[in-house]
Amino acid sequence: MKRIFIGVVSSLLLASSAWAFELSSPDVAEGKVLNAAQVGNNFGCTGGNLSPALNWKNAPAGTRSFAVTVYDPDAPTGSGWWHWLAYDIPSSATGLPAATVVKAALPAGTKQGRNDGGARAFGGACPPPGDKPHHYIFTVHALKVDKLEVPEEASAALIGFMLHATGLATAKITATYSR
Repeated sequence: MKRIFIGVVSSLLLASSAWAFELSSPDVAEGKVLNAAQVGNNFGCTGGNLSPALNWKNAPAGTRSFAVTVYDPDAPTGSGWWHWLAYDIPSSATGLPAATVVKAALPAGTKQGRNDGGARAFGGACPPPGDKPHHYIFTVHALKVDKLEVPEEASAALIGFMLHATGLATAKITATYSR
């Protein structure tokens, strides 16, 4: 009886993990160092400042839109650093192409909040020289609303709050970078 129970539980766990909301990328990998393409081109950094291609699958039932954020909790600001906030991505989307620095490359209807560098775009990694490796958390958010109800000039903190308030699930990749 005990073996049957363990077998059933194991099967259920394997089945549920096969359907888990997932984020993948040919450009960034869990626990790996960012490529030069995803490094900023400012503050002394000379990278490509290009967003990576991101792909997701197995969004939960009821997903009505997506958002993508990139956040560095290690930035020496006391509140981290938002590198990218793209939201109101249609529920039909299964990813974003690389180098979506121009709004035209994003799915129709997608909006971008201001990153902490002040731009409505992806801002690449550029930690202070000699600082410990920073963690860059690429997150796709499955949302239960078609659109976030935020003002056009909403802060990254307000957008983040609304993502948590309307979220169904998240999938993440955390990469690192230092210089």
